[in-house]
Amino acid sequence: MDKRPIGVFDSGLGGLTAIRSLREILPEEDLIYFGDTSRVPYGGRSRETILKYARQDVRFLRSFDLKAILIACGTVSTTSLPTLQAENDLPMVGVVEPTCRRAAAVTKNKRVGMIATQASVRAGAYAKALAELDPEIQVFSKACPLFVPLVENGRFRKGDAVIETVAREYLASMQEMGVDTLILGCTHYPLLEEIIGGVMGPEVELVSAGEESAFELKRLLKAGELRNSEDRQGDATYYVSDRVESFEETASWFLREDLRHGANQIDIDRY
Repeated sequence: MDKRPIGVFDSGLGGLTAIRSLREILPEEDLIYFGDTSRVPYGGRSRETILKYARQDVRFLRSFDLKAILIACGTVSTTSLPTLQAENDLPMVGVVEPTCRRAAAVTKNKRVGMIATQASVRAGAYAKALAELDPEIQVFSKACPLFVPLVENGRFRKGDAVIETVAREYLASMQEMGVDTLILGCTHYPLLEEIIGGVMGPEVELVSAGEESAFELKRLLKAGELRNSEDRQGDATYYVSDRVESFEETASWFLREDLRHGANQIDIDRY
C-alpha cells in the first residue's frame, strides 16, 4: 500500500476529464491536479517551449511527494514524454500509447482518425504508435486548433452554432476518409463527444485519451504494488496558474459534477 498522491497536469483544464476517469477507476487514490491556465493552449507552440513548460509543470508537482504522474496533455505526451521520463525517477504515463492500443483493438476497417492540437499532429506520435501496433492501419490526422480555446470558454454544448460549425468543418475530412474509429487526442475533447459523435455518426467509435491513460496508470500501480488501500475514498486538490475565480464553474463542466473545492493559484514561473 502506498499512500502518496498521484500528480496530473495539463495545459489548461481539459486534463480534468482524466481526473474524472481516475476518480472512477482508482477512487481510493489522492490526486493533485495542475492546470497551466495562464499559458493554455500549448498546441500551437514550438517543441522547445512545450518542453520548457512541461518541465516546470513536473517540477511543481514534484514539490509534493508523489508516487506517479499522469500527463493528461496530448501535446506534451506527443512531444516531450520520453525526455520527461528520462529526467524523472518515478512512473510517468502519457496518453498516446494506451489510446492507440484501444483504437487498434476496436477498428474494424483499419481506418483510424486522430484529432488533436497542431503540435500533436506535427509530432506524429499517434501515427507511429498505431503503425507499430498494426502496420495495416491507416491513420488520418487533423489539427483542430480552435477546439481547446472554445471548450475553455464554455462553447461545447449542443446547439452552440459556433462550435457545431467548427466541428463540421474540421471533421469533414474524417468523414471523407471513411474512418470507423476516431481518437480524441486531447483531454479537452471529451466535452465535445456529443457534438463530434453527432457529426461522425453512431458507426464511428470515439476513443478518449484521458480514459485510456487512467486505465494504463491503474495497471502500472498494480504491477508496482503502489495502490492505496482500496477501502478508502481519495480526495483531489487543484492548482492553476491563472485566476481562480471561475474555477469551480469551469471545472464542473469537465468533471460533470458540482465541485465543492476551489483551486489554489501558483506562480509557475518559480519552477
